[in-house]
Amino acid sequence: MSSASVTVQTKVLSPSLRGHIQIMRIDHWVKNVFVLPGIVIALAELPADLRQNWWWPVLAGMVSVCLVASSNYTLNEVLDAPFDRLHPTKHLRPVPAGLVSLPLAYLQWIVLFAAGLAAGFAVSLPFAVTMASLWVMGCIYNIPPIRSKDLPYIDVLSEAINNPLRMLAGWYMITARLAPPGSLLMSYWMVGCYFMAIKRFAEYRSIGNRRTSAAYRKSFAYYDEQRLLISIMFYAAHAMLFFGAFLIRYRMELILSFPVVALVMCQYLAVGFKPNSGAERPEHLYKEHGLMVSVVSCAVILVTLMFVRIPQVYVIFTPLTRHQ
Repeated sequence: MSSASVTVQTKVLSPSLRGHIQIMRIDHWVKNVFVLPGIVIALAELPADLRQNWWWPVLAGMVSVCLVASSNYTLNEVLDAPFDRLHPTKHLRPVPAGLVSLPLAYLQWIVLFAAGLAAGFAVSLPFAVTMASLWVMGCIYNIPPIRSKDLPYIDVLSEAINNPLRMLAGWYMITARLAPPGSLLMSYWMVGCYFMAIKRFAEYRSIGNRRTSAAYRKSFAYYDEQRLLISIMFYAAHAMLFFGAFLIRYRMELILSFPVVALVMCQYLAVGFKPNSGAERPEHLYKEHGLMVSVVSCAVILVTLMFVRIPQVYVIFTPLTRHQ
């Protein structure tokens, strides 16, 4: 579609309820699956600390996470609209297409956060603080003059911090203890960076023009395919390093999951090379059937190993005691 036709379309459209619902990105709530590992780890490692009727805080917590996420998505849609107009396909999003009232959108942003935070307080104070942190990171990522999404590498690091925050959210749905192990939070953060860097890589390749890319996303004025691929390798190495540190101290059985975890990471990187890549739109990754089979298999293996003890693993991998 030409820029002229986009302009005509924008003029004939007007704000609508559908447009305001669309900028909540309800289809992106699937990303909140990253809350689940925090729940599983708390259930596996802290059985004596479980609350009665723990399903209730999990339900209230998931509502809170989804509402706060939609608050961040709403802000992102509004502040990204000037740049989306320069994108080959994103110019059709609700805000640049004229389907959203900006004053109502800002009100929507605040109301969604307030509702999410209220649901968060129904879970616990630590959980509500985590939700507030998730929202603040959305502000840092989107709002000038900081707007971390415009800064090379900082864009990936600041967006991916939502991963450990979601893990904390899952943890605090189950227990009031301080936090899950730091090594696991770091691994989760680096995994998020890995996914986000591949998304940037897929976006850069999809646009195909450096000048157009830089106009759409300021960090693309610095990035190129080589720099993005090097950063992907950096994040992948750190993710597995911290994962290894966690399992050595807390759950050695997880070392058996390494091959399938590596397979998922390789398949996701391969998706990033495809035209119209699902890595650009993670909510559409379900269409990558081979990847989904590996992801589900990986999740089953990881959850099983969190609850099953295999003494032979410790015999094989525990360092031998030095003789005096």
